[in-house]
Amino acid sequence: MLVAMRNGQPDCVPVAPDTSNMIPCRLTGKPFWDIYLYQDPPLWQAYNHVVKYFGFDGWKPDAPVQFDDEMEAAADAPQWREAIVHRTPERIYTRSHATIDGKMNWSEHCTVYYVADSPTSGVPLWKVKLPPGPPSDWEDVTPRTSYPGRRGFDACRAEMGADGVVGCAVGIPGLSLNPESIYQYYDDPGAVIGRCEREHEWTVRRTRRILELAPDFVLISISGYMLSNPEPIFRRLGLPTLQAVTRLCKDAGVPSQIHCCGPEYTLVKIAAEESDLSSINPLEIPPMGDCSLSRVKREFGGRLSLMGNLHTTSVMLHGTPQEVAQASKQAIEDAAEGGGFILSTGDQCGRDTPDANIFAMIDTARTCGKY
Repeated sequence: MLVAMRNGQPDCVPVAPDTSNMIPCRLTGKPFWDIYLYQDPPLWQAYNHVVKYFGFDGWKPDAPVQFDDEMEAAADAPQWREAIVHRTPERIYTRSHATIDGKMNWSEHCTVYYVADSPTSGVPLWKVKLPPGPPSDWEDVTPRTSYPGRRGFDACRAEMGADGVVGCAVGIPGLSLNPESIYQYYDDPGAVIGRCEREHEWTVRRTRRILELAPDFVLISISGYMLSNPEPIFRRLGLPTLQAVTRLCKDAGVPSQIHCCGPEYTLVKIAAEESDLSSINPLEIPPMGDCSLSRVKREFGGRLSLMGNLHTTSVMLHGTPQEVAQASKQAIEDAAEGGGFILSTGDQCGRDTPDANIFAMIDTARTCGKY
């Protein structure tokens, strides 16, 4: 994995289907809210078990870590606590509360945890028929495991061992997918630019601290970013941070990688030509993305390591093992020449992706991906 991330040629194409959330939860056999709400087990641990179960190359880009000053700042801020305000056999509804200036305050939205799906946050109360105002009864949530500071990162890395790579994640300033964020940029660009400059400073500072942990790599996680940050906006708000973070990683000898689902071709081009980025994924195909693996390899493979890009629905979820194997072979043919390629999926595999399809992907990489 590390050789490929550095755009070198390993002995075999690494294979790491994106199984970051739903499949790990499914394989625990527990209600999904045990993992997401109670951290029992924490998601990173459930993922590590999936790596061992399937035998693919582990890729954990967001091992948890919180630095001392971040914990101190959180301790000085209002202490919001999550509480269960309603439950059914299929769902748990939570809101957050905090005492500010001696008065109990409640969030105006809720989070919905499902028995067999990932949670949905920021849900208006009316949409799930919860009454407005303070609830009459609630149950504060206490996670069943806790890994403060760097303990989560250390535990994740120790458990992963030689089965894969473990990194930490940062973001890039910019506009969110929330329409109000885009309106604000045109109504009050100075405020948005000021916010992004502060986020830039925070991200650079956090990257330096992450590099002191000597992670296997640093992930720049900006899912869907280019949908709300087309090239002119990205150049103004996000590119300086991308350049600073990737330069820090290069100077430290640590690979940097971007994860940006959705349209990504413009980002690949800019990152290859104007930054020190090492690797990029998931390079989704139309209609979800705009990347052709063979084209991206031809144009930018000499500068960037590529990770992708089997379709997670038509191929991984609904395809047969034979179709998965054929798509895997095609991806290897399109991008593996000369190294610098990691066979993966175009973003995350769905909950009901057949185990047989994941095994077919792995088997194809091991047999057809040898150099």
